[in-house]
Amino acid sequence: MNKTKYSDTTEDAYSIRSVRSGTKTFVLLREVLMAYVSPAVMAGIGGLVTADKILQFRALTTIGGTSALFALLIGLWLRAKGKQKYWLVRSPQWVVIGLFALGGSMLGLLSAFVTTSIFEIAKLTDFLAWSGHIWIDFPLSATIASTIISWRWRASIKK
Repeated sequence: MNKTKYSDTTEDAYSIRSVRSGTKTFVLLREVLMAYVSPAVMAGIGGLVTADKILQFRALTTIGGTSALFALLIGLWLRAKGKQKYWLVRSPQWVVIGLFALGGSMLGLLSAFVTTSIFEIAKLTDFLAWSGHIWIDFPLSATIASTIISWRWRASIKK
């Protein structure tokens, strides 16, 4: 018996393939929005549980706002200059994320110092109930935001 194999020429034309790749693209607006919402919700829940009105207010202002601001600044820098920096692309991911976390905490401390100095010069520290918490909120929010943004950016450029 003659068993001839015929090639199926329509197989490639009608096959169903995934259009998307496995990784999501880095969309800065989405990342900044999540950088605001995530810590604000968690701190707000903590304020509700402990019945701390100042923590609830700080969740929407200093905690969420600082996180969103740092996520925006770091995301803009990574989007503009990140792929040009050889060490960002070629170094192990944990090294890059650790360096961004350290840099974010240092920038958070610097921004806390500048902000409290301006408040003291303008004599606003007595009127703002949350101004004493800036030394905790700014570095912690900046560290979290820089870690998350660098992680998500690095994951989006992997092949």
